[in-house]
Amino acid sequence: MLRTLVEGPATVLEIGSGTGQHAVHFAAALPAVTWLTSDRAENHPGIQAWLDAAGLANARPPLDLDVDRWPWPVPTAVDGAFSANTAHIMHWDSVCRMLAGVGRVLRPGGWFALYGPFNVDGAWTSPGNREFDLGLRAADPGMGIRDLEALTEAAGRAGLVLERTVEMPASNLTLIWRASRSEGGGCSS
Repeated sequence: MLRTLVEGPATVLEIGSGTGQHAVHFAAALPAVTWLTSDRAENHPGIQAWLDAAGLANARPPLDLDVDRWPWPVPTAVDGAFSANTAHIMHWDSVCRMLAGVGRVLRPGGWFALYGPFNVDGAWTSPGNREFDLGLRAADPGMGIRDLEALTEAAGRAGLVLERTVEMPASNLTLIWRASRSEGGGCSS
């Protein structure tokens, strides 16, 4: 799916690289892309282990990126950004800061692909997503599956325009936004 977004050589920032498995998969599949991994420092050893095992020249060591701290340690404007399964484990204010940060680091016309479970029109898209959401909120009331319309509104304030949604397996979606300006604004909660 990311192949449709990448045009020639590009630099892509992954936000919340987690274990590093997505970075290895996408860097191997997209050799013309410089893949910038990032996460909080406590996740760096796992990411680095995946990168070391794969030995890919186009996957970079993890940046110490916490969406709640600005400025982000991104060396240059990026062509694209990607994040998987992060919005539902972040509190809403952090989701807003992630969108604002993406709006700031993307070059004009750049893209942001956000993968995960999302509610549509305020409703769960499957019984499994309902159970998952209720479990997240029981563990931490600040977590939970985010609503597509609320994300789109918050992203708009960050200079991101929803281009399309792509249905994925297991009742997940990939939301794809384009940067309409070079610097993103804030989000309200």
